[in-house]
Amino acid sequence: MNARVIDAHQHFWDLSTGDYPWMEADQMKPLRRDFAPSDLLPLMASSGVDATILVQCRHDLAETRDSLAIAHQHNFVAGVVGWVDLPADDTGAQIAALKALPGGRRLVGIRHIVHDEPDADWLRRPAVRRGIAAVFDADLTFDLLVRTRELPAAIELVSHLPEGRFVLDHMAKPSIAPDISTLWENAFRELARFGNVWCKVSGLVTEADWSHWAPADFDPYMKIALDCFGPDRLIFGSDWPVSTLAASYSDVKSIATRLTAAAPSFADRFFERNAIDAYNLSTERNF
Repeated sequence: MNARVIDAHQHFWDLSTGDYPWMEADQMKPLRRDFAPSDLLPLMASSGVDATILVQCRHDLAETRDSLAIAHQHNFVAGVVGWVDLPADDTGAQIAALKALPGGRRLVGIRHIVHDEPDADWLRRPAVRRGIAAVFDADLTFDLLVRTRELPAAIELVSHLPEGRFVLDHMAKPSIAPDISTLWENAFRELARFGNVWCKVSGLVTEADWSHWAPADFDPYMKIALDCFGPDRLIFGSDWPVSTLAASYSDVKSIATRLTAAAPSFADRFFERNAIDAYNLSTERNF
């Protein structure tokens, strides 16, 4: 039986339900419409993708509740990475309430848009760390959405919580250019030293020149990721529909496939098994 393909990073949104401040810039205008399962399913089918992980993109419990409802209605959503108020005193109770909802069993992780926080040391705050510890107490994974600026705080966080499962989103968003940033690469390699951190090869096309990129532009960055994290801790994600600013869904899948072209056994891990391990997905789920 062929391995399934899991897209471990995609989004849906309904603009009538709340605000998305990160969409306000002029270049984000193509994203300012609703994106729903009916938009993604044909793209998954044509690209050979079987399941997804639906990831938060608004700091709002209501969005997470809506995402769990979608997962309850659509078996292809294997998991939801939601949001809770990490510095609050009741983080554990917030998580428990989400788990009790229809679709709550598909809550597999929590994320906060850390790189949009004015404070580069937000992850160092004691209340935030306490909240992330509550995420791990609930047997969930924490997604690190950071750039180079926040990587030092992320490294320190991971070193203080070795029992938790972390997933680094979008390879910490390196600028895709011929000259690789030494600051990014050194911090990226340091984070990869911790065996409880997985890394999503995702979100790269929007870190390149949106109109003038070539598939080979991403090869040096993916090679670094493979060198650092190895074949057991890299995960495929599309970052759809944000990725549509620069590439089609099939383009993103094709770029990722370049990483596995010479190693079919690695492809099974990259496109399925590593996501299952990182998010503790039940292999008995019907997805």
